[in-house]
Amino acid sequence: MSALDSLDAEQRRAAEIVRGPVAVLAGAGTGKTRVITHRIAYGVEEGTYTPNRVLALTFTSKAAGELRGRLRAMGVVGVQAKTFHAAALAQLNYFWPTVAGDTAPRIVDNKVRLLAHAADSVKLRPDTNTLRDIAAEIEWRKVTMRSIEQYAALERRVGSVSPTALVDLMGAYEKLKDERRQLDFEDVLLACAGMIESEPKVAVAVREQYRHFTVDEYQDVSALQNRLLELWLGNRRDICVVGDASQTIYSFTGADASFLLDFGSTYRDSTIVRLERNYRSAPPVLAVANALMRDRPGALRLTAASAEEGAPAPTVTAYEHDAAEADGVARRIRALIDGGAQPGDIAVLYRSHAQSAPLQQALAQQQIPTSAIGGTRFFDMPEVRQAILAIRAAAVAPSDLTFSGAVRDVLRGLGHTDEAPEAGGARRTAWEARQAILRLAEEAGPGSTMRGFADDLLARAKDQHEPALTTVTLATLHAAKGLEWPTVFLVGASEGLLPISYATSLDGIDEERRLAYVGITRAERRLVVSWSRGGRAGRRASRFLAEIGTDTLREVDASATGAARRG
Repeated sequence: MSALDSLDAEQRRAAEIVRGPVAVLAGAGTGKTRVITHRIAYGVEEGTYTPNRVLALTFTSKAAGELRGRLRAMGVVGVQAKTFHAAALAQLNYFWPTVAGDTAPRIVDNKVRLLAHAADSVKLRPDTNTLRDIAAEIEWRKVTMRSIEQYAALERRVGSVSPTALVDLMGAYEKLKDERRQLDFEDVLLACAGMIESEPKVAVAVREQYRHFTVDEYQDVSALQNRLLELWLGNRRDICVVGDASQTIYSFTGADASFLLDFGSTYRDSTIVRLERNYRSAPPVLAVANALMRDRPGALRLTAASAEEGAPAPTVTAYEHDAAEADGVARRIRALIDGGAQPGDIAVLYRSHAQSAPLQQALAQQQIPTSAIGGTRFFDMPEVRQAILAIRAAAVAPSDLTFSGAVRDVLRGLGHTDEAPEAGGARRTAWEARQAILRLAEEAGPGSTMRGFADDLLARAKDQHEPALTTVTLATLHAAKGLEWPTVFLVGASEGLLPISYATSLDGIDEERRLAYVGITRAERRLVVSWSRGGRAGRRASRFLAEIGTDTLREVDASATGAARRG
């Protein structure tokens, strides 16, 4: 059986070209990760690739772990799947002693704290939030490959810090960092690139190690990352990039979709494959997404892989104020759950974290369990760490219980109960975490052991392969990228929230439109959009709702949700 047998025609075309430059323009839900893994597996199967000479680059450790896990499941072991930073840091640590005759510098563990010390040296006293914004500005300067002198010519300011003071602070920060023999996150990429450019022996060794490159989410690469990629490649051309310009949502950090859009010009002998068959969302949801991105540069027109019958029409509802919107959303979710929907199949997405508080309160009032993406990672939760240690300890003790029964017994010893506590609060969060571990035990295959289960949990933690929780998910639009749910509530679709108030340029508005597109395409079957008039604040509906139009979004009166019309 070939690694390509399960792919559709376009996916197969993308995956079977294992040599030369290839760009896969992959729309939301079109199976890009599937194409990446099957292409690598096919290259290994055909003998074109040696696994340990393949480098698959991603933007998050979680995505890298998912790639490794999928490849392992296909019998492909040894492929290096890493973030740009992890790959660069590994090379830096390996080659630095040879090049510099010393160990590599330490990585700055807290950029804001170091910036505060540097600010003292130039007699500045910015507050913590301003320091965070300055740290982001330093990151932007470096990933766009600007020197401090080039940055100074831009005359940018951060808050009350003048352009001149900002440049002085950046210089003091770099000086202090050098004195302490430290590198920040962006320096890792810069130093790795500089080492390859200036040391021919290093360049030869790196290019001998990695022969074939795959880059996921290529629309999000910065100028610095793309330069490092070029140096890794040298004069070779075995590169496959995968991305979607419509999902470029990190321009503020230096992401530049032009590298993806101009790939065909950069590599004139490249093959460009478009994936537009969507396997995630129902046709009515795709109609909304397509309407929003109509005629935008690089936009793909998504078509449903199957003409699903009976999917509900996407709706939009206007509420008088924010509390009414939160209450209306919570009541609609309560009705879905009462009708048989699982909480874990529902997500509420919003533009900024500040919008989450009234939603959490309204959902708790409806006794709906929630979890927020962006909080403590599952395997970093003290209850989860405690459970893994207890399961490992129980592995040495004989038990007459079934495997899942033994895991349940261990969790009960840690305070787990069969009945869930009231929704909302730390006790319910801890219960949901332990319940997720119990579900993994119940789903484990025959012959599972306590020690093997504990080892599997540790492997999941390393790959950031978190189990699904049976809770309604709350997430910002940025955090939701790469995820999907059967039902998505997209809230706050008003001017000032989506698009956000500080997006005033055309480029800024386009970025906000792409964020809305990401939110819409997270929905598999049901999409519910809402916005609030803001009471006395007097907000207007988002311009994106007008762009989409009522042909694809059905208006629903707020009174139909059971929400209060007035506060």
